[in-house]
Amino acid sequence: MFTLADIPIFLMSLFIILPLITIIHQAGHVFFVWLFGGKLRFSIGAGKRLFGCGSFEVRRIYFWHSFFQYEELKKDTTFSHIVIFLGGSLFNLISIFIVNGLITAGVLPTHIFFYNFVYFSIYFIFFALFPARYSEDHPSDTMAIYDLLKYGKKVDPLD
Repeated sequence: MFTLADIPIFLMSLFIILPLITIIHQAGHVFFVWLFGGKLRFSIGAGKRLFGCGSFEVRRIYFWHSFFQYEELKKDTTFSHIVIFLGGSLFNLISIFIVNGLITAGVLPTHIFFYNFVYFSIYFIFFALFPARYSEDHPSDTMAIYDLLKYGKKVDPLD
């Protein structure tokens, strides 16, 4: 049952865990863009830009929304684009296994913080892999793969 005592954990989840999971998800896309020799930019949050470093920026509402865009892959194949789109979910899945493994090994305590981490990671994976268009130009990762396979076009998804 959710009580008033749970509100601090909820707020911590919203303002700390969710952005962390967003960064992990984006890191998956970034890693594979880097692996295939591409150029990219990615942003965490929505609204006005707070600060940035190179191709990375943080926006005012940092716990809401994120996106990445890439171009000029040295290994520009359909497979490389698919792997890039799936990279975020792969990194989220790996992070779930790491957290659960550290809990099982006794390194991390059994705590609602880590349950929320796993919950939000699953949430991210689900909505990235759910084939949907969140707006006209912003498909989920799986919808971007569908567009790539059906129409032969690369779409820069917003996560």
